[in-house]
Amino acid sequence: MSQNTLIPITDQDQLAAFCDELAQSDFICVDTEFHRETTYWPKLCLIQASAPGVEALIDPLAEDLDIGPFLELIAQDTRVKVFHAARQDMEIFNRLIGHPPGPIFDTQIAAMALGLGDSISYDNLVRSVLKQQIDKSSQFTDWTRRPLSEKQRTYALGDVTFLRDAYLKMKAQLEDRDRMGWIRQEMAAMEDPELYDTSPENAWQRLKMRKPKKDYAAIMAAVAAWREKTAQDLDRPRRRILKDDAIHEIAEQRPQDEDGFNRLRAVPKGFIRSKQADGLLDTVRAAVMDPDDFAPPMEKRKQNPQTPAGAPEMLKVLLKHVSDEANVVPRLIANAADVERIARGDDPADIPAMNGWRRDLFGAKAEALLSGKLALSFEGGQVRLFEVEPES
Repeated sequence: MSQNTLIPITDQDQLAAFCDELAQSDFICVDTEFHRETTYWPKLCLIQASAPGVEALIDPLAEDLDIGPFLELIAQDTRVKVFHAARQDMEIFNRLIGHPPGPIFDTQIAAMALGLGDSISYDNLVRSVLKQQIDKSSQFTDWTRRPLSEKQRTYALGDVTFLRDAYLKMKAQLEDRDRMGWIRQEMAAMEDPELYDTSPENAWQRLKMRKPKKDYAAIMAAVAAWREKTAQDLDRPRRRILKDDAIHEIAEQRPQDEDGFNRLRAVPKGFIRSKQADGLLDTVRAAVMDPDDFAPPMEKRKQNPQTPAGAPEMLKVLLKHVSDEANVVPRLIANAADVERIARGDDPADIPAMNGWRRDLFGAKAEALLSGKLALSFEGGQVRLFEVEPES
């Protein structure tokens, strides 16, 4: 492209030419700058994209620019979309194109399989993989203002030019170590549409169910749905409509009139009379009157077997040893919940750490350790594993 890549694209013909160049590659590196401090929906302020030999900034706030050609490009499943810490970018594009833009490669997740750290920041990734330093001073500037400063534009473009170089190196390293399959499962989870579901009827799933009682659950789910719809309609952050603690207190106290709401500690006095609270009182009353119609499906609590004393601690030592040997972040193999469930003897089929490559690396050894076929020892300050000979 003849255009200066630091000047954001605001012309339809320029965007079409840029997308044509991106389409020649089997991967596209993507980043966004957005604003959502005062809104429910993120306001997309800038798109950065690169591929081998091409990079540019796209200004979605430009008055006469339709970013549809770029959205069509990343909606296609014929090329990989590369992000760093993809969750929020995926949320934006999921809304714009109607589905998550898979397949993806998240360098933050890939870094875990290369032993570079858990939730590594972008600047630390660039420092570790490319041995380069980047200036992050423009990260939290106001991306809604125009014109963007040269410092902002340089910073923004670096988010995809360094990302392109890091991706190529990391992909090669993962392939050399036969670890691409390790992270595909993690990437697939990021591409699950349910992860980006904002439907009000499912909003209760973001809250922790504090009481397994139908009447409590019905009010909690109903108020969570009301808050989600209200936040979307007003385009305001859900926490500015009603805080999570307020939803739980409403579900606990079941207020059915103005006086009842004014006695709640987590709800501002007079809130129920405000325009913002429109429909809340009716929602609570309806859930109280007919909990069966509002309560989400609730699983009966299972009586978990007793966890053998010391078993989780032994498994954590084993996990640390295995992850150090493989140079992998432990959480990529097993999280704390996995360790507890393995120690408790839960069904291995339901535990990610006991299946696939994780079983080969850790799960099978965990089973052997708990069954007495494998033992741990310390020699010279190092953990050692040894098989236990069966008694004759």
